Amino acid sequence: MTFKTILSAALLTLAPTLALANSGCGWEKRMNASQCADGKVFDSASGTCVDRATS
Repeated sequence: MTFKTILSAALLTLAPTLALANSGCGWEKRMNASQCADGKVFDSASGTCVDRATS
């Protein structure tokens, strides 16, 4: 086999792995409003639970 063939095969084999290494397919755990503790609300801008503002 030539060097180009081997290199092409290696890149095609590793491409899916490298694509998933960055952010994946959304399988990582994400915070949402139902996971906030009592007295806290979900802030969509920061993606975290924050203290509920009182007025």
